Amino acid sequence: MNSLAQRFSTTSPLAHFRKIQRLADEDEDVSDAAWGSQAGFGSLTKGVPTFTVPNLPDPTAFLRLHTDDHADPNCRIKIQHGTTTLAFRFQGGVIVAVDSRATAGSYVASGTVKKVIEINPYLLGTMAGGAADCQYWETYLGIHCRLHELRNRERISVSAASKYLSNLVYGYKGMGLSMGTMICGWDKTGPTIFYVDSDGTRLKGDLFSVGSGSTFAYGVLDQGYRWDLTDEEAQELGRRSIYAAGHRDAFSGNTCNLYHVKEDGWRFIGNFDISKMHYEGPGDVPGAPGGGYGYALRVEGKSSANPPVAEAAA
Repeated sequence: MNSLAQRFSTTSPLAHFRKIQRLADEDEDVSDAAWGSQAGFGSLTKGVPTFTVPNLPDPTAFLRLHTDDHADPNCRIKIQHGTTTLAFRFQGGVIVAVDSRATAGSYVASGTVKKVIEINPYLLGTMAGGAADCQYWETYLGIHCRLHELRNRERISVSAASKYLSNLVYGYKGMGLSMGTMICGWDKTGPTIFYVDSDGTRLKGDLFSVGSGSTFAYGVLDQGYRWDLTDEEAQELGRRSIYAAGHRDAFSGNTCNLYHVKEDGWRFIGNFDISKMHYEGPGDVPGAPGGGYGYALRVEGKSSANPPVAEAAA
């Protein structure tokens, strides 16, 4: 039915391309050079670009049946999402820490992905799931936040911003969006974090971690988190948590981007290489204990397998 409607429509993209092709055929003075290369606008005069799709009545149902979205081990198509993002609030604000690895199955597609979206000077969003979905909708959220400021002459609250995003993505529920985000910021109520996903779920909390490496990150966070952390201790906890996930989870890693949200807005603390942190630590930064984070380095000379060197008798 859709193909029939497109065939006779005068406003569809197909009709638009046919019009361009007809005008080009009528105008003999237009050379191929004027249209550009075959990869550019010149391809429009050669017909509508197409690609082969499965000859199925419902491609969406086919993909749902044959991919591992529902943890079916017999699925032929393996779609593996991997990342580690975390945020927690404490007396000094909100710490946001993320890794920078993007994977396509077992292939590391990029090691320099910026997984923190800077919505406005007081709001940050994190990316987990589909990179394009998170990037688009959180950038679109920034437009709504600015319009809210112009209409109401005051800064939008974190609660309202997260509700905007939740309502936006809920309208596309079941259509294939993949998002697990955190909206973090400081408003009239103080430091605030909301978790929002592509099903429209919206949760308020003190501590969240999202992604395939979140189980490793939670282990460090649960051990070290408390409300009265100092700024330096909180930043170190964020770094260590992302390091733990990057070290143990194959789909997380490369570097850690660390942000601190305070009453006067967010601040980028730094980018830390996870491999370097394993052997040397994060460097000369506040809160760093000195030395690498690796297990062998931390227990050197302190275990039965690697006992302390006995001092020579006097």
